[in-house]
Amino acid sequence: MTPLLVTSEVYRGSTYGPKHPLAIPRVPAMLDLCAALGWLPEAQVVESPRATAAELARFHDPAYIAALARAEADQHADAETRARFRIGVDGNPVFREVFRRPATAAGGTLFAARLTAAEGGVVYNPGGGTHHGMPARASGFCYVNDPVLGLLAWRDRGLAPLLYVDIDAHHGDGVEEAFADDPAVFTLSVHERGLWPRTGDVEETRGGGAMNIPVPAGFNDSELRFVLERAILPVIEALRPAAIMLQGGADALAEDPLADLALSNNAHWMVVAALARLVPRFILLGGGGYNPWSVARCWSGAWATLNGWEIPDRLPEKAEAVLRRLTLSRAAGRNPPEHWFTTLRDPPREGTVRAEVRATVARAMALFQPPVLSAPP
Repeated sequence: MTPLLVTSEVYRGSTYGPKHPLAIPRVPAMLDLCAALGWLPEAQVVESPRATAAELARFHDPAYIAALARAEADQHADAETRARFRIGVDGNPVFREVFRRPATAAGGTLFAARLTAAEGGVVYNPGGGTHHGMPARASGFCYVNDPVLGLLAWRDRGLAPLLYVDIDAHHGDGVEEAFADDPAVFTLSVHERGLWPRTGDVEETRGGGAMNIPVPAGFNDSELRFVLERAILPVIEALRPAAIMLQGGADALAEDPLADLALSNNAHWMVVAALARLVPRFILLGGGGYNPWSVARCWSGAWATLNGWEIPDRLPEKAEAVLRRLTLSRAAGRNPPEHWFTTLRDPPREGTVRAEVRATVARAMALFQPPVLSAPP
């Protein structure tokens, strides 16, 4: 089937606040860049539905969802809400769309899961990927865990086994915890070692339902290719999943201000291309990414990769103008290099596959045992 892009205007102008890492435009910048490149065919773009409170309660505590909606209505979280649900603290601010925006991201992932469960296909929801959300608290800029909700929607339709792959710089802790006791869902996270939330050690396997590959700072394209070939693809071959969900956070790229990995967007697209063609059902989600230029360029290129479209060596004037309008009030935004404006593809960042990476992959694979499936629900 032709890939679909699920999105919404709720992201346009939405910000977590001027000093927050998510002050930047991400989905709107990607959409504007794709539009300038002619990459938004009307037949492939779907308006994201907004998940209802009942749909969100499939994973989240109804009292938490009610508190989130109340925080949006009041534009304030009282002391009890802050303490109990971590709304308004810990980098999870109350902002104008604090309920609508995550509920829309969740609605997009639910739409993708339900559509692909019934018909198969490929769906991209760049607004999704909020993998830190917990059942009854906000965490790590994430209020609702849309990957968990999408995976549950697949499970509810009897699909198994399912594979969740996460290449965000941060460990996909919320998703891993959600399925710790479900052998039908296997989670595989490649993330920067020691980075918040400081979980996801290689020994952490959740009784055989998870694989974690913590990688060192400076993790390069060659090393991600090694992980793909020696861990991710062998896991897929062993599991033979009915569906794959990939969280493609752009914060693993070299220019991101909140991580210390060194990938180019070529490596990101390599994983997207490899996984999308291996299963009848594939969902790609956004995730982290705090440099607006690298996010817009990476996610636009991922959409092109899913469609098999050629990525131009030099961007046309309209696309360049989109990128020149972006700003970042952090060190990375003070003197942006010219290629951030004129190209989509980064220079490759190949390098040595370090012994540490080899050893971590070897240990992860030594611990891997395909789980025994439970009966479908």
